Amino acid sequence: MEKKPYHHLSDGTFRNPEGSPERNTNFKWSFKVFNKEKKKLDMSVPKDHVVSKEKVLSNLEKFKNNDYIGWIGHATFLIKLGETTIITDPVFSKNAGPLIFGPKRFTEPALTLTELPKINLFLLTHNHYDHQDMMTIRRFPFKKTKVMLPLNLGKYFTRNGYKDVNEMDWYDEIKVNDKLKITFLPAVHWSKRSLTDTNKTLWGNFLIDYNGKKILFACDTGVGDIYKDIGKKYGPIDLTFINIGAYNFYPLSPYKDKSAYHTNPEEALSIGRDLNSKKMIGMHWGTFVLSLEPIMEPLRRFKDNAQKYGFSKDDAIIFKIGQISRLDDIIN
Repeated sequence: MEKKPYHHLSDGTFRNPEGSPERNTNFKWSFKVFNKEKKKLDMSVPKDHVVSKEKVLSNLEKFKNNDYIGWIGHATFLIKLGETTIITDPVFSKNAGPLIFGPKRFTEPALTLTELPKINLFLLTHNHYDHQDMMTIRRFPFKKTKVMLPLNLGKYFTRNGYKDVNEMDWYDEIKVNDKLKITFLPAVHWSKRSLTDTNKTLWGNFLIDYNGKKILFACDTGVGDIYKDIGKKYGPIDLTFINIGAYNFYPLSPYKDKSAYHTNPEEALSIGRDLNSKKMIGMHWGTFVLSLEPIMEPLRRFKDNAQKYGFSKDDAIIFKIGQISRLDDIIN
């Protein structure tokens, strides 16, 4: 029999790459404690954090013939590359959970589903509710789009009318066109949507290889030795999207600002250094309260610590919700 890859276990579940941290066994989840601590957070959002709808729609039209990146919120981005417009982990629901449960949005998505430009490629990193949103999947207006997603998640799309659904294992590659290739790469995370499906579906990052440029969409992840390996094999990376929020679970966790599966801002920068990434975009913050750090803290720490990890402040990029910028203005 062919030897299974390290991340494939004999019971059909998956595990993180060798050299990944383990979750602290002293982490004790409690909704009561979490909600008590959450009430202490300042939930006010600066006005300049969100671009007006009028400006978002205007910029979509303005840049329609350019390659661009636009942030809809959380891990949901539009990435237009030539004739292909990509959407990542689209979540348009009011909460990140089943039905009406789960964390509520405190900032609205920059666009509604009906305001999206035509989407040609749908990238899904893993099955957590703040990334795989079934309301969005059911109501998505472009079901002829090509979907790329981890192993064992295709059923959520095929049963909802999608035809071009591509499950991917780590290191699988799909050529979209002569200028665009997608590679699915490891991440340090986990998967779960119910009480019985822990780690039964895979998770990972997408390397977008476009016209000589390399863009890594890395969400969600913790630190791990795998990023040095990826950097050696695939680097240098021109631009890395990475999670910089949802890292502080103290006092549920014994350590403040430390999560095995979500990098804090400094750890995100360290991954960028391991990848030999030229620039970074910090995401996965400013939309849902998933943890207990102050909601506007991640961007400040991301910027303030950039130089310690070999980046300039300008290379640790923070978007406003609704911001749309030309790719040439970001990667130059």
